Amino acid sequence: MGQEQFRTENGGSGVNDQTDWEDFPRRIKGEVFERLSKVIDPELGRSITDLGMITDIVVVPRRDTTEADYDVTVRVELTIKGCPLSQTITNQINGAVSSYPRARLHSRIDVASMSKEKLNNLVADLKAARRSNPFTKPGIKTRIFAIASGKGGVGKSSVTVNLAATLAALGYDTAAIDADIYGFSLPNLFGVDTQPTNLNGMLMPVTAWGVKLISIGMFAGSDRAILWRGPRLQRSLEQFLSDVWWGDPDVLLLDLAPGTGDMALSVAQALPNSELVVVTTPQPSASDVAVRSGLVALQVPTRVRGVVENMSWYDHQDEHLEIFGSGGGQRVSDQLTEALGYQVPLLAQLPLQPEVRTVGESGRPAVLKPDGSLDDSDLARRFVDLAKTLMSATS
Repeated sequence: MGQEQFRTENGGSGVNDQTDWEDFPRRIKGEVFERLSKVIDPELGRSITDLGMITDIVVVPRRDTTEADYDVTVRVELTIKGCPLSQTITNQINGAVSSYPRARLHSRIDVASMSKEKLNNLVADLKAARRSNPFTKPGIKTRIFAIASGKGGVGKSSVTVNLAATLAALGYDTAAIDADIYGFSLPNLFGVDTQPTNLNGMLMPVTAWGVKLISIGMFAGSDRAILWRGPRLQRSLEQFLSDVWWGDPDVLLLDLAPGTGDMALSVAQALPNSELVVVTTPQPSASDVAVRSGLVALQVPTRVRGVVENMSWYDHQDEHLEIFGSGGGQRVSDQLTEALGYQVPLLAQLPLQPEVRTVGESGRPAVLKPDGSLDDSDLARRFVDLAKTLMSATS
């Protein structure tokens, strides 16, 4: 039902001695609808009224009281039966109704699911508004950072996870793609064991710790998943971008497979506005190959934003132990700066801490407290500095 059907004729917003009390339920109905227009579907990122989820609002005065008490029934149609975030939506609706200031409203939510035709029309409208890959549109505000490494084992995925969680905790609308198709690890590190919601061929990313996330690791029997309509490796990134409803995130992180293979080239080609962040550890065996992952910028239109040195030291009983040596991050920075002809800074040095593994393997990024707020640890502060540096730098 359209918004105009809920608006009152006079548009009034208050009650006074001249108010027609028999007309007041109509006014409540219109004002409740206006309040519900502020309720945002957490998956689609749009108002539930704009999405056509509110089909009716029924306001009935209670006859057994002299107070301004009303029973308000809100009829809601969710996108699919068993929508995983239905409780979140109904809680927000109840909050919008119960906080109405001009009368005491007692809410009741009637929940149904959209008809197949209505859902098809909604999905078609969403896809038309997005027009395939949403991150290459003119004027796109999303900052895109591809997290790369020359070899495995340097903590690239843990850097991606903790950086994403930090950005989300700082208030950025944050998304992450696990682009390491065969070595995916982001679902475990984020504690995700559910599949994305499928809206007639359009997928809703799973949200964990404030981060919208997609990974082939979320799909049981990935060869049968809707995401894979063609050769898996070649088309996976394209489908991650075009078949998933991302909304308009402030920042998108991609956890790349180690090395300089096809996926790194695919990212640079599909997302020419992406910026590369190279992760290395201090020892030469890691830093030398890390340089190669940055040199991909010589072949494709992408820019290397900087270098992150992970596992730089380990503090043990007041000793500052450089277990993997020192200087690797700076060597990568210097060599890429010389080869690419512009400054590639060393953005951060991160300590080796067992908590990154133990907390991460429990499904919570190590930079966060159990309640999802940022920790006050040295590690969290370093990731905050890294996040702010990336988001403040011009591309």
